[in-house]
Amino acid sequence: MRGALLICIALFLPVLGQLMPIRKVLTGKLRMESRIPAPASLSFHPDTITLTFLGDAMMHKEQIRNAHVKEHSAYSFNEYFEPLEGIIRNADLAIINAEFTLAGKPYSGYPCFSAPDEYAEYLKDSGIDIFLTANNHILDKGWRGLRRTLAVYSDKGIFTAGTALSAKEDSLCNPLIVPIKGIRIAFVNATYGTNVHLPGDSMVVHKLDSSDVACSMSMAKARGADFIIALPHWGVEYSLKHSKNQLYWASFFVRHGADAVIGTHPHVAQDTQVLGGTPVIYSLGNIISNMSARNTRIGLIVTLRIAVSENRDCTLLEPEYTFTWCARPRAITDSYKTVPVGEWINKEYEWKNKNDYIDMFSSYERVKTKTGISDI
Repeated sequence: MRGALLICIALFLPVLGQLMPIRKVLTGKLRMESRIPAPASLSFHPDTITLTFLGDAMMHKEQIRNAHVKEHSAYSFNEYFEPLEGIIRNADLAIINAEFTLAGKPYSGYPCFSAPDEYAEYLKDSGIDIFLTANNHILDKGWRGLRRTLAVYSDKGIFTAGTALSAKEDSLCNPLIVPIKGIRIAFVNATYGTNVHLPGDSMVVHKLDSSDVACSMSMAKARGADFIIALPHWGVEYSLKHSKNQLYWASFFVRHGADAVIGTHPHVAQDTQVLGGTPVIYSLGNIISNMSARNTRIGLIVTLRIAVSENRDCTLLEPEYTFTWCARPRAITDSYKTVPVGEWINKEYEWKNKNDYIDMFSSYERVKTKTGISDI
């Protein structure tokens, strides 16, 4: 039986306190009681849960070519997230939208993605704990691609949300519920659809269907989730503003108990809202890709912090935002490299290609203005 299935079964055993950590946490402390902002008078216990969310991790043909180490017949992505290491590793959990399959050779980019296995291993080694797999590209290589993708994740000890290999396994593993410092956090991942349609795919790929979403949210509560994060794959590509459809689904998630809603898919960062006290981040944009269309190289990292008081009541603090820039080869180094804009805005000297620095600065100012987001 797949390792992921065993992990999911373990999450429902009564000895939750005995579980081993995903990476460095999963032993812990708190229970969700209220939402943002925290009352000024609340006295906080030092314990805080930090969750960091990264957007679309792509693997285009040019990325595959650039990463190929010919003399070793292998692939190296070591520079991709090097500047983000502090942000990722300081999180108790880091979550990314894995917008590719691991279907094996021949590797391919858009429109049907199949990335080298080394990519998933690199992302995990960078500190990513959970891969979101309910997205429009997850069935690009059919059932075989999905089966192999989830098998690789299982073999590498990577947690996933949003898909499964069967309805039976899905009933155990989705929504993904992770115990951290004494509370149980549920991750509900669903997509508007898939580019490849297969008979019965709704059984294993969670969709933005009202009955499916309502069931997932109810299941999270029934399994004792203290905190529910909805992670929809939705929206209009390249639009910096959310659509009416996104607002509808955001409201649906909130009505059904979501404590935060964080979206992906448009390939650009989008605006944010607070609905009924629940923060809604409509799109994180790309964290790494070969895309060059307007605004697609600016991404958004969102950090959520849950603070616990002396009496163990908890408060979700205001989300923190970090804009990122995906520098392509020969801009800074010969590899792709994603940098936090705020830290690199005064490092023009690091750029080999000064025009790329200018593009970063102008894109950053434009996206901030259009979305109304202030970064840290």
